[in-house]
Amino acid sequence: MSGAMRVVVTSRSFGSGTRKVADELAAAGTEVVRGPATHDLAELGPLLAEADGWIAGTGPITAAHLNAAPRLRVIARYGVGVDAVDLAAAARHGVTVTNTPGANTEAVADLALVLLLSAVRGVTEGDRRVRAGRWTPVRGREIASLRIGIAGLGQIGRAFARRAAALGCEVVGHDPYAPPGDIPRAPLAELAACDAVSLHASGGATLIDERWLAAVRPGLVLVNTARAGLVDEAAVAAALRDGRLGAYAADTLATESGGTSPLLDPELAGRVTLTPHIGAQTVQAIDRMGAAAAADVLAVLSGRPPLNPVPTEGK
Repeated sequence: MSGAMRVVVTSRSFGSGTRKVADELAAAGTEVVRGPATHDLAELGPLLAEADGWIAGTGPITAAHLNAAPRLRVIARYGVGVDAVDLAAAARHGVTVTNTPGANTEAVADLALVLLLSAVRGVTEGDRRVRAGRWTPVRGREIASLRIGIAGLGQIGRAFARRAAALGCEVVGHDPYAPPGDIPRAPLAELAACDAVSLHASGGATLIDERWLAAVRPGLVLVNTARAGLVDEAAVAAALRDGRLGAYAADTLATESGGTSPLLDPELAGRVTLTPHIGAQTVQAIDRMGAAAAADVLAVLSGRPPLNPVPTEGK
């Protein structure tokens, strides 16, 4: 790199693990400045005006952000999803976009298993009963007795499948885009006959809607550590109320972007377990995501191809 380059970081957890990736960027000759995780343009605009690289969290990256960044050469998405990035605008501005695939695979797969176990054994409802002074038991099922459907067989879905199979579960998957593998496949509609379904699809379409829920095995447990938009939350809430669903456990909710969710109804609290988007929040995942994002920023600013480019042409 020739001359000092400025890298704006808007990911809250970047550099908060054991690896000091901000120091590594500085040692490579860049100036690292922190910006708002919300990507509020009024606050972020002055920083983008002098930015050569941007390590971005989950906030929106719009054409207006790119218009405010005439020097910007690379956006390194700290994580996997790029739904919030205007890829067409990035292409028009000649900005390379990267992400960190695989960095949080093990962390998210771990959490999906934790949520499944919690839901199957009624941990949330049991906790509520004890706090209310009631020691009445909650009857669950042993994990090895379950047939588990997995919607989405990318890296995280396959990692979750390995964990479930290791515990004795029968596993079946659905993914029209994944290459053939060792996980038996079934249409999405057939996953409704499973005891539990874990969602790991990349987003876009709503998979779990009223039509799908009308055919579920009574008491099915649904886990979502992927995208809030994969489920119709109103339909899921209705299915919980009438007993079609036994439990819902998720690391994401529509309220992350504002608004309300019927799944927050206190009447459903015993059958709904929610975590605040912590899937990638392990020390190891933070280190891997930070290192991958920093390496790709430095590569692009040095004139080298990044390791994890995201296609922007034709978007």
